[in-house]
Amino acid sequence: MSYTRELVERLLPAVWDRWFVYSGLDNPYKPDPDMPKVKANPKTGNTIYAYLTDIHAGWKYAPLSLAERRALFLRFGLDLTLVRVGDQLGMRKQSAAELVDAGVGRLAAYLNGDDEDDEDTEASTTA
Repeated sequence: MSYTRELVERLLPAVWDRWFVYSGLDNPYKPDPDMPKVKANPKTGNTIYAYLTDIHAGWKYAPLSLAERRALFLRFGLDLTLVRVGDQLGMRKQSAAELVDAGVGRLAAYLNGDDEDDEDTEASTTA
C-alpha cells in the first residue's frame, strides 16, 4: 500500500474517533445500490482495517515533533480550522499550516517506509 498525503489526511481523524470506520471512508469498489448482489472479489476487498491499523501505529511511532503532534491533533482530532490551530498554538495561520503540512508529510513518509532524513541528505549532496 502506498500512502499519499491526501489519504493520510483522510485517515488521521481515525486516531481519535473510534466510530470513524463506520462513517469515515467509503469503499471505492462498492457496487451501485441498484445493482444485484454478487460474490465479493477478494482482490478488490476493503482495506479500511489495514489503513486504520497503520495510521494508529504511524501516530504512535512516527518521528513527529511535539509541535507537529499538537498541530495534527488540533487540526484532525478536534477538526479546528488552521486559524484556530494557530490561535491555540500562539502562531499565525501560515505557521500552523506549515506544521500540519510537515506532520502529514512526515507521517506519510513513515507509513511508506521512507526515511525523510535520507531524502534531505541526498538532496543536499546532489545540489
